[in-house]
Amino acid sequence: MKPGAIDYIILGTYFLYVLGIGWLVKRRVKTGVEFLTSGHSIPVWVTSLAFIATNLGAQEVIGMVASGAKYGMLTCNFYWLGAIPGMIILGVFMMPFYYGSRARSAPEYLKLRFDEKTRGFNAITFAVMTIFSSGISMYALGLLFHVVLGWKLTNSILLSAAIVLVYTYLGGLTSAIYNEVLQFFLIVLGFAPLSIMAVWKAGGWSGVTARTTAWMGAHSQFTHNPDVMTHTWKYMGHASSNMMGVEWFGMLFGLGWVLGCSYWCCNFLVVQRAMAANSMAASRLTPLIAAFPKMLMPMVVIAPGLAAIALHQMNVPGILVPKGNTYDYNLILTNLMAQFYPSGLLGVGLTALFASFMSGMAGNVTAFNTVFTYDIYQSYINKNASDAHYFKVGRITTVAGVLLSIGAAYWAAQSNNIMDFLQLVFGFVNAPLFATFLLGMFWRRTTGHGAFAGLVAGEIVATLTLGFSAAEGAGGWFGAIHTFPSAMAQNFWIAILSFMSCLVFTVLVSLVTKPKPVSELENLVYGYTKMPVEEHQPWYKRPGPLAVIVGIACILFNLWFW
Repeated sequence: MKPGAIDYIILGTYFLYVLGIGWLVKRRVKTGVEFLTSGHSIPVWVTSLAFIATNLGAQEVIGMVASGAKYGMLTCNFYWLGAIPGMIILGVFMMPFYYGSRARSAPEYLKLRFDEKTRGFNAITFAVMTIFSSGISMYALGLLFHVVLGWKLTNSILLSAAIVLVYTYLGGLTSAIYNEVLQFFLIVLGFAPLSIMAVWKAGGWSGVTARTTAWMGAHSQFTHNPDVMTHTWKYMGHASSNMMGVEWFGMLFGLGWVLGCSYWCCNFLVVQRAMAANSMAASRLTPLIAAFPKMLMPMVVIAPGLAAIALHQMNVPGILVPKGNTYDYNLILTNLMAQFYPSGLLGVGLTALFASFMSGMAGNVTAFNTVFTYDIYQSYINKNASDAHYFKVGRITTVAGVLLSIGAAYWAAQSNNIMDFLQLVFGFVNAPLFATFLLGMFWRRTTGHGAFAGLVAGEIVATLTLGFSAAEGAGGWFGAIHTFPSAMAQNFWIAILSFMSCLVFTVLVSLVTKPKPVSELENLVYGYTKMPVEEHQPWYKRPGPLAVIVGIACILFNLWFW
C-alpha cells in the first residue's frame, strides 16, 4: 500500500529530530578534535549501541534480507561466525593498542607502529572503501523511496544525502553517535513486526521451513537436499551442496577469520565508535556489550528473507521480482513492507529504514572525514596548520564525502545483491589489512617495509583473483580460469588469498629489513603495552568473563540451527 498522511508525519518528525540533535551538538563541538573524534568523551552504553548501529546501515538491513532469500540460514554465519569472534578479539586483545596508543584513527596507529607510507596506503584504500560503503547505503535508501513512495531514484538519493550531510556537518562524530543510538531502537522497532508478520503469514517457523524446502525441491538443483535453506552448517561438506557454493573451509577461514575479523578489528568505521569511549575499560567493553544484540539480529533481518521464499511458494504476488534469469533480491524488504504494513506502521518502517540508512552512511562519512583530514591532508598537504583549520577541513571533507557517495550509489545499482558487492569491497581492503594489524600488534619483528609490501601484495592478489575468476557474470576480466558457483563464494576466496599473500610477503620482507627498536614500541605491540588492571572490577565490567559468555552463546546458536 502507499503511505498516508500519518506515515509522512512520522517520517518528517524523525527528520526534524535528527537535525535537532545535530544542531544541539554543534553548540558543544568547538574544536577539530571534538568534531572528528569526540575527544574520548562518550559513555560505554552509548558507544556500544552506536557500535552495532553503525553496522546496521541500509545496505546491511536490505542486503541481509536479500541474502536471507538468496542463501537461506547460511546468511546467519555473517553474524554468528563473521561478527561475534571478531568483536571478541577486538574487545579483549586489540582495543588496548588502539586506545593506549592514543591514535586518532586506525591508519594513524599504522604510522606509529610502522611508518608513513604504510599509513598513507591504508588511508587511501580505506577512504575509497568508505565512499563505496556510503554509496551502497545511499542507493539502498533511494531504492526504498523509489519503490514504496514512488519517487524518482535520483530525487530520493539527493534528499537522503542532504539530510545526512546537514547533521554530520553540524555535529561531526558526536552527532552521528548519538543519532545512532536512536537509530538502533528505531531499526528494531521498525523491522521486528515485519519479521513476525511475514513468518506468521507463511505458517510460522514450521511453515517457513516446510515451504522453502518444497520450493527448493521443485525449483533448484538441490532436490537431493531441499532443506538446505534452513541449516547453517549441515551442508558445508562440499561447495556444491549449499546455496552459497562454499565449503566449510571457505566459510570458516574466508568469512569467520579473514572477512569477519578484519571488518570488526581493523575497519576504522566501527573501531572509531569504541575509540570515542571515555576510558580504556569502556572502549574494550563496547564491542562485547554490542555482541549480545548482534547475535539476535538474524531474527529481525534474515527471517523475513526466508519468509519471502515461503510466501512466493504460496503464490503471494509482488514478493519476488524477476531480474534477468534470477530475482532482484534487493527489493524484497520494501515489497514485504508494502504487503504487510498498514498506514502508520508503514511510517514507522520507513523511518526505521531511513534510520538504518543514516546510521550506515553517517558512520562512513565521519570515518572518511577523520581519515582524510588527519591521515591524508595533515600528513601530506598541510602538516602544521591550527586546530581551527583542520576543523574547517573536516567539514569540507564531509561535504566532499557525501558528493562522492552519490556517484558510488549508481555503481551499486548494477548489483542484484548489495551484500555481495559490499563483501567484495571488504575483501580488497580489510582482508590484507587484518594480516598487517595482526603481525604488527603481536610480532615485534614486523617492519614498516614488510607491512607496506604485504598490503600492496594483498591488493595485487585480490585484483588477479577477481580478474582470473568469474561468478554470476562478474569478474573474469583477464579470462576466467575458474568459475565460482556464487559471488559470495568468490568474495570469500578473494579475501583468503589476499590475506595470505599479505601475511607471507610481510613476514618475508620483515625478516630482511630492520625493525624498530623496542623503545619505540610502547603501547603498540603485545608485551610492550600496559594492560589495564581489572581484578577489582565486578565480572560484568571485565572483558574476559563477558567474552566467555558471548562465545558460549554464539556456539549455542550455531548448534541450534546446525
